[in-house]
Amino acid sequence: MGVRIGWLDLPGPVQSGIEKIIGGPVVEAVSQAGGFSPGTADRVRTSDGTRAFVKAVAPHLNPDSPKLHRREATNAAALPAAVPAPRFLGCYDDGDWIALVFEDVDGRHPHTPWLDDELDAVLVALKRTAEALTPVPLALAHLPAAVSEYETDFIAWERIRDDPPGDLDPWLADRLPALVDAGRRAVASLVGDTGVHVDVRADNLLIRPAGDVLIVDWPWLSRGPGWLDSTMLMASVARWGTIDLDPWLHRIAADFAVEVGTLRDLLVALTGFFVDAARLPPVPGLPTVAEWRRANGAALLAWMKTWHS
Repeated sequence: MGVRIGWLDLPGPVQSGIEKIIGGPVVEAVSQAGGFSPGTADRVRTSDGTRAFVKAVAPHLNPDSPKLHRREATNAAALPAAVPAPRFLGCYDDGDWIALVFEDVDGRHPHTPWLDDELDAVLVALKRTAEALTPVPLALAHLPAAVSEYETDFIAWERIRDDPPGDLDPWLADRLPALVDAGRRAVASLVGDTGVHVDVRADNLLIRPAGDVLIVDWPWLSRGPGWLDSTMLMASVARWGTIDLDPWLHRIAADFAVEVGTLRDLLVALTGFFVDAARLPPVPGLPTVAEWRRANGAALLAWMKTWHS
């Protein structure tokens, strides 16, 4: 998805700092695909066979990525052991370059197009995660509230109503008042006391050989409702258009004892975010984000139309 640098592109002092965390000199590094960061994402091996996963970035690659890495370092260090996530080993930070080091995981991303058994395994992992992070543990008391972090994103239909794009789908134009109302309901529903990842998609998930699932990349961890991650995952699944998602949405509603209408409001708001964000200028250092937004918005819109005929 992104365009990355690799291990050999890191300055020598950064490599040395990472090697101190791992415990030896790196003799092999294999770059990993996925994600949007322009920084490294390497599975590395030291001379004595120790393995780790390393990601590192500096502001000249993207001005926002270092801030996200620092947030993730704080969050990853505080995750309870019950959360299915790779173990955090340490952080190198010289004020310019920041590198995060995790245990190496023998795993792969879910297949895309998605498969039913893998979607089932991911939803099991997300429910387990919600249980482990409810209430939000004291070590994560610093988490921001999702309702304040994402209100602006989730009222995107209001921006579209006030400044519609010239190519706005007529189906949407006819329903803007209802879409605006759904977005407002979605914002109100973001209140909760569960630690929520907020960025669950295929490339932030690893399926191990035994079939269990680990969740990676935790910079956006926030305080919100337990059902949020499972619901937002549906955008990643919808993009591929190969699974009937309505039964899965009803399953999520049952798992978290929430009305299906609440989940649909959230997905309507998320659709608005993608439709609105797709018209923004390119993000520096992240050349694939615009197409990702466009594809997600189109897929969610197609699904949304089946509920609002």
